[in-house]
Amino acid sequence: MAKTLDDVKLTTLLSSQPHHLNLSPPRLVEEAILREEAMLTAGGALRVTTGRFTGRSPKDKYVVQDREALTQVNWGSVNQPMSVEAFEGLYTRLREYITGRELFVFDGFAGAASEHRLAVRVVNEHAWQNLFIHQLLIRPEASEAEDFSPDFTVICAPGFRAIPAVDGTRSETFIAISFARRLVLIGGTEYAGEMKKSVFTVMNYLLPQKGVLSMHCSANVDDNGQVALFFGLSGTGKTTLSADPERHLIGDDEHGWSDQGIFNIEGGCYAKCIHLQQDSEPQIWSAIRFGTVLENVMIDAETRDIDFDDASLTENTRAAYPLDYIPGARIPSVAGHPAAVIFLTADAFGVLPPIARLSREQAMYHFLSGYTSKLAGTERGITQPEATFSTCFGEPFLPLRPARYAQLLGERLERHGSSVYLVNTGWTGGPYGVGKRMPIRHTRSMVRAAVSGALDKVEYRVDPAFGLEVPVWCPGVPDCVLDPAETWTDKNAYYRSATDLARRFRENFERFDFVPDAIRRAGPKG
Repeated sequence: MAKTLDDVKLTTLLSSQPHHLNLSPPRLVEEAILREEAMLTAGGALRVTTGRFTGRSPKDKYVVQDREALTQVNWGSVNQPMSVEAFEGLYTRLREYITGRELFVFDGFAGAASEHRLAVRVVNEHAWQNLFIHQLLIRPEASEAEDFSPDFTVICAPGFRAIPAVDGTRSETFIAISFARRLVLIGGTEYAGEMKKSVFTVMNYLLPQKGVLSMHCSANVDDNGQVALFFGLSGTGKTTLSADPERHLIGDDEHGWSDQGIFNIEGGCYAKCIHLQQDSEPQIWSAIRFGTVLENVMIDAETRDIDFDDASLTENTRAAYPLDYIPGARIPSVAGHPAAVIFLTADAFGVLPPIARLSREQAMYHFLSGYTSKLAGTERGITQPEATFSTCFGEPFLPLRPARYAQLLGERLERHGSSVYLVNTGWTGGPYGVGKRMPIRHTRSMVRAAVSGALDKVEYRVDPAFGLEVPVWCPGVPDCVLDPAETWTDKNAYYRSATDLARRFRENFERFDFVPDAIRRAGPKG
């Protein structure tokens, strides 16, 4: 891409003031501690707090309504329009704000497949946030860094705030994306996940226009090249289930599916670590060391020991670390086409089967539905699980119309014959507050059986409420767990809840007017 006037303005600004370009992680750790932004834990990880924002602010995210985006973007409550004039005003004042400040700049890539990667320059006023994005994006080779020319630029200045009466924003916080200017502006929030998800949003705009399916999913592969994908929103288990000691991690959150196969969009992982335990998640546990950024995790003031069970600040405690901190990770993180696709949902009602096999029509139905529960802390104001439908298991990050992503998925499932399963990592034995979360050991056993093909050989029953094929047996899982009704003490309460959730599915699906009848009929009947 050719440089725009904004590239020139920013380059001129950076050249005339103090800034640090592509500092190493040790240097960034030193800077963060010297600037009193963070502290070291006993194990060497860098621990930070993000103030009053401990999750994303989706209601403060905007897309500039310029000529580039006008006919492409799916405008609405997710992709809120911002006028060109408002963006111009924000950008002008933001440049004034950072003038004379010591800045940290990182140049990296989004997209492990060279033919689909995006060169991204990130400008930060905090050293720790620059370390965060250094670990999350793909780090260039020395030769690539020398001649680096950004395709997109992200400027993250938490200390700069919007003026709602002037800028037309909802609050002082903003995440504003201009596809025409290839520029993302973030202000008024210290939550680093906004940078990561802004880059993902950009890739969700660009990749489908090249015929590549962008996906909110994790991925891993076995020694024989058998790839598995795990779709799901934050907290449903993408990172945990993909970090399997028996398989090689491709990536934990964002991927593309091209004609050549799967590729990771990122170069690192962003693991939720509330109640993290070494025995159940050994790979993530071992990745929390020097170079890792811990967000809002509580530590002892004297010993600096970590308390993963302390949710004093938020349930959304996070660890950001490079992909190579996971033993056996696939680097470069590319692989072939998936043999199995897993849709993860954290059902707060506790009525969905723990695992079900989906037909192609059911797969399209549940992909478009994207049912799950938003878990505590992942967004501002979420204090306990809330049932929601998030199209394509990633609606907050999808700038294009859902039909574009659904069409690409359907074509790939048909072309490559991938098996599809719906896996409930949510509640069993009752809804949230009554039942308990599905044990991770049971979920791992079900996923391994699905990916290995072991569930191709067992008997299935049809769930009466949701019309799903549910295995009656799975290695490593008690038979009663496979039937959610059997885990409830009050069976009448179960059927009422199941009927209610089935109704919610149908009501939500009414918004999709482009769906063929065969897919619409594949939804819940109860």
